[in-house]
Amino acid sequence: MLYTICIALILVASVLVILAVLVQNPKSGMAANFGASNQVMGVRETTNFLEKFTWSMAIAIVVLSLAATLAMDRGLVADSNSEISKDAKALQERVIESEAAATMPQAEIPSAGQTEQQQAE
Repeated sequence: MLYTICIALILVASVLVILAVLVQNPKSGMAANFGASNQVMGVRETTNFLEKFTWSMAIAIVVLSLAATLAMDRGLVADSNSEISKDAKALQERVIESEAAATMPQAEIPSAGQTEQQQAE
């Protein structure tokens, strides 16, 4: 239950961060040159608020991610890990089989008897 709540809060915080970043004015670069005339009284305070809001949401996402990791059900994690290891073993076996089938055949080295016969001819 706590895990689901943490994931939902992470999603909400992520959307808020995206919106806050899109609303902010660029501080440098070519876009800042075109937007210089938009400096009106109070915009500086809005910029400070948006920057603090963005940082606080980023920190909240990190904290909620750690909380969600700690709140995970250990049994489900163990089952998931065993399924992943089974899939990894099956994939390794397929790779080994395909590599064995794809090897180049080796040329036969003539024995000493064959070289004498070829020289006699």
